[in-house]
Parts: sequence; structure tokens; C-alpha cells
Amino acid sequence: MARRGRKTPRIPPWPDLCPQPQVRESQRGVEQRRERRRGGRKETTQERGPSAPLTPPGPALPHARRQLATSRESPAVVPRYLPLCSPPALGRGWGRSGALHIPADPRGKRSGRSKKWKEMLKLPPVSHCEGIRCSIERDYNQLCDKQPIGRLLFRQFCDSRPDLKRCIEFLDAVAEYEVSSDEKRIDCGLKVLETYFTNGSAAHLPEIPQETVNECKARLEKNPSKDLFMDCTRIVHEYLSKTPFEAYQESVYFSRFLQWKWLEKQPVTKHTFRHYRVLGKGGFGEVCACQVRATGKMYACKKLEKKRIKKRKGESMALNEKRILEKVNSRFVVSLSYTYETKDALCLVLTIMNGGDLKFHIYNMGNPGFDEERAIFYAAELCCGLEDLQRERIVYRDLKPENILLDDCGHIRISDLGLAVQIPEGETVRGRVGTVGYMAPEVLKNEKYTFSPDWWGLGCLIYEMIEGQSPFRKHKERVKRDEIDRRVKEDQETYSDKFSEEAKSICRMLLAKNPGERLGCTEGGAAVVKQHPIFKNINFKRLEANMLEPPFLPDPRAVYCKDVLDIEQFSTVKGVNLDTTDDDFYSKFVTGCVSIPWQNEMIETGCFEDINAYETDGTVSPDREKSPKPKRGFFHRLFSGEVCFKSDCSDDEQESSRL
Repeated sequence: MARRGRKTPRIPPWPDLCPQPQVRESQRGVEQRRERRRGGRKETTQERGPSAPLTPPGPALPHARRQLATSRESPAVVPRYLPLCSPPALGRGWGRSGALHIPADPRGKRSGRSKKWKEMLKLPPVSHCEGIRCSIERDYNQLCDKQPIGRLLFRQFCDSRPDLKRCIEFLDAVAEYEVSSDEKRIDCGLKVLETYFTNGSAAHLPEIPQETVNECKARLEKNPSKDLFMDCTRIVHEYLSKTPFEAYQESVYFSRFLQWKWLEKQPVTKHTFRHYRVLGKGGFGEVCACQVRATGKMYACKKLEKKRIKKRKGESMALNEKRILEKVNSRFVVSLSYTYETKDALCLVLTIMNGGDLKFHIYNMGNPGFDEERAIFYAAELCCGLEDLQRERIVYRDLKPENILLDDCGHIRISDLGLAVQIPEGETVRGRVGTVGYMAPEVLKNEKYTFSPDWWGLGCLIYEMIEGQSPFRKHKERVKRDEIDRRVKEDQETYSDKFSEEAKSICRMLLAKNPGERLGCTEGGAAVVKQHPIFKNINFKRLEANMLEPPFLPDPRAVYCKDVLDIEQFSTVKGVNLDTTDDDFYSKFVTGCVSIPWQNEMIETGCFEDINAYETDGTVSPDREKSPKPKRGFFHRLFSGEVCFKSDCSDDEQESSRL
């Protein structure tokens, strides 16, 4: 008989992929099992490799076997009873660096979705969206360009009209021209001119003046720059933003957009996710892996304990980080996708990075440092990330290897914006914040600045990636903070033969003591840095479009961290009580889904395509008030007379009984 009492704790599901939790196994059992695998031959210590502690019972991450990069020589094979998790490289305040790999599923983009995903993402009737229709800002750039689902639905609307479809095809052709390689750019530009600006062409664009077309032709022959058709695209967008945009707002496509916006605004709770093992520690709590039930997408959940925030008076810092993450939408900066709260914690759901941080790769993957090609590729992506931050008037102030993370494909992102601050137009800030050895001289002197500390930090990073040590402190050198600050303000960095002349040049220009003479701090900003000769082989348009192959691809079987199991538990916060005075802070912090990352998730996971096909069978309907007739069970049909047991019961009698 089953024993009554406490229920067995439920293990978070992972369809067809979730391994069963491992039970503690004695060392003798381990040896016996290994011996049986080898046909009775005992395994030596050299064959077995370094031992690892056993895993306590609990929900396991969706993982296959992997390797643990624990030394410079070769990563050690992780036994199946090692915890399938590791502290990720999530920057300052996130704990130790590491990686979490989620294996690819042969079933494709539907991997990890709940069985009830269609119910979770069920679109409402359009009549329920009238409040959003009245309150939404009618801005063409915001609704039809920045928001991914809005952009797709506006394109579908334009595709239904031949004259507008021609404009969309032109914008696509220009986008293809901008990301074309240098040797193919002229041919691609000529094709655009011939297709859309020839009077006899069926795709001719009459909206663009002839003088603008002639100017494009002349510039293409002299200097085929990436922004050749910028004036043309501006004119096309101005045309689309008028009468076509007004017609779009009256169409069923805009109604469908409102339905998705309604779904986006639904509350987010802990039940929105599956929660897996702890990955690391942050400043105010733990970091764990989580997965969205409806879409199957994996994230890192950074938990900020409410009592710990209140005890340290960290409300303003936490809210500042949340607002800046919410504002930034960059391929080169970690994205915030959700915020929610539990009884004890505030939670930030962020991009999960599986490739470790740059510090681990610089110092633990062979000889310290990278070859120059790899360092310059990362520097180019960092330059793009800083440009995106500065476009929003944000200075980062904590650029260092620990805060730069690699994803599955080898691209990098800037993480941990806890020290970042937004600078109003025309103003400056002051503050001695950052990490020792990476703070710029003007920061150490407590002078006013704007974005100059970030270009100094980029110079420090390029130097460290090539040399294998920071410019003003050797790796693991024991030296007082005052001495490091003195070196930063007074000493000149030295260069070994690892640096080419171009690498020396950009480091010297970025590490100029005077911010007025520093590269990137003059008029032009990031654009001037991108023009440095060291980036001559980098096509920044293709880089921003994620079309360049990274020089290093992380091994999906490896965990890029040192101590997988060294995650200490947080102590209990005593003497702090939560009350209603904290509710105002919580309401500002917990805002649910972040629009652009959420819409990208719907598109990338295939949910947008599947929901539209499921809801409308390939067409967009104006409303969904009429729901399909629910399926009736056998007993309902039996007692309602819909089932005939007579052997001589005819089809006509069965049909009449249903009626």
C-alpha cells in the first residue's frame, strides 16, 4: 500500500530531455559500476580523472554530458553524477564565471514548450483591446519599425497592396546592400538603381525625386559607402508614415498587433517559468537558470532578496539597473526580458550566456591572452555595444574582462549595468566608481566626465586581451590600491612584441591620460573609433547584423569556469521587516514583460508564426468572439442520445439523434 504523508516534491518538467535526478551513490558503488563497464578490469586513477563530489537529489538541468575546463592543459570529463550546472559569467555582483549549455533539440524551435502553450498564448477578442487602441502612441517609427511584431504585421499589410509591397522590397534591397561585402557592394548598388530607379522598371519608385537618384549614382561610382541610400530610405519611410500608416491602423493587421500587445501586458509571476538549479551568486541574492513555459526559451534569473535590499539601502541602485537594462536594446548588451516578484524577492530575467567570461578565457585557456585577430574582433563588438549605450546617453563605468560574456556562438555581450548611469543631454557626472586598475584618471581625480571612462576601459581591455595582463597591474600581483591608482595617473604602459603597430596605436590613443585627447571622446564618438586602421578588416554593418563568424566557438560540452561547486549559501537577513512603505518601490520595479525582447522571443521561438496560423488558419480575422465548439466526451454523447447501440441502427437514425 502507498504510504500516506508528505507528497513527493514535483520535479520541473523538460519534455523528453529532462534527465532524472541522480541519487547519492556510495564510493564503492561508483567503483563497482565503473569496473562493470570495463568488463571486470579496474580503472586507474589516471583513466578516471579528477574525482568530483556527488550530486544531492533535486531537479536537474536539461543537459547532456559535458566537459569541465579546470586547467590549461585539457578540460576534465564530468561524470554523470556531477551537478549539471555552473555559476555563469554574469559580471560584477553575479558571482563566479561559468556557462550553462542547453542542448539542441532535434524537434526544432518547439523544444521545451509546455503542453498548454496554446492556452498560455491565447489571443483575446479584439473587443478586449479597445483600451490599448485608445491609449497606444500612434508613432510610425515606434509601432512599425522598433517593435518586432509590429514591424512584421506592418510588412504583411504592405504585402497585401502592390504599391506598398514595392516600397518594402526596396527597403529590403537597401538593407542587403548595406551588409554586402566590400567587393560586392558596387554590383549590389547598381542592381538597386537598375531595379527601382529605371523608368521602364515595374518596380520603379516615383516617390523619390530624380535629383536624389542622380546623386546616389554619382556617389556609387566615386565612393560606395554603406549609407549611400540613406536619403532614399528616409523618403520612403516618410511616405509610409502618412496615408499607408493611417490605412494600416484601420486594418485587421493592426487589430492583430493590439491582440499581441494585450498578451504582452499580462502579469508575469514565478509560474511563468520553470526554475532550475542555482548558477551563482549576485550582490543581493542567487542567480538560477529558468525557462519560459510557453516558449521554451532559457534565461538567467537574478533574484534580489527584498530584506537584503532594504538592509543595504539598495533600492535606488536596483531600480537604476532595472531601468537602464529596460531602456537598452542592443545585440552587444545583456537584455532584460521580464521582471516579477515573489514573496521574498524581486527578479530580473536576463539573457543567459553559455560561453563564460573573458577573464576565464584570457587566463585559463592556454597561454594568457589572445591572438590579435581575436582581440580585435571582441574590441569591435565592444565598440558597437558602447555606441548603443551612448546612443541612450548611458555611461557604463565598469568595463573589465569579468563583465564581458560569450554566448553559444562566440559573440560577446556587456553585462552587469549596476554602476551605469544615464547622463541628461548637455550635462556631466562625477563619481569615483568602478574597479581598481580599470578606472580612468579623471574618475580617480573625481573630475566631471561624460563617456570618456568607457573608452579608457576599452583601451585597458584591448591591452589585456593581447598582453595577458592589465596595463597597470600584473596578473595576481599583490599591490596596494593607492599604488595602482598612482600608476594609472602617472605611469606610461609598456608594450611587448605581442602588439602590432596598429594595436599599439589604438591602445595609446584610448589610454591617453587627458580625456580631451582620448580617442572617442571628441566629436564623432564611436564612429571615430571604428575608423581606426586596426578595424580595417571589420565590416561593422555585417557585424551588427550578426553576419560575421567569431574567431572562437565555445565547446557546447564544456563549462567555462573554475569551481563548479563552490557556491556559498546566503545567510538569513535578521532585524529587517517588510511593510507597506516598500510597496511603491516594488510597483516601480515589477513591470512584467519588456516589450522588444518579449516580441523577439515570440518570433525567434516560432510562437508568433504558430499562433497566427493556429488562430486564423493562415488569414487574419478581425475578431475572435466566436470560439470553436468544444469537444464532447463519450458519456456526454451517450446520455444525450448521440450514440446508438442497435445493430440495425441506420446512418439516418444516428444523424436524427444528433439533431
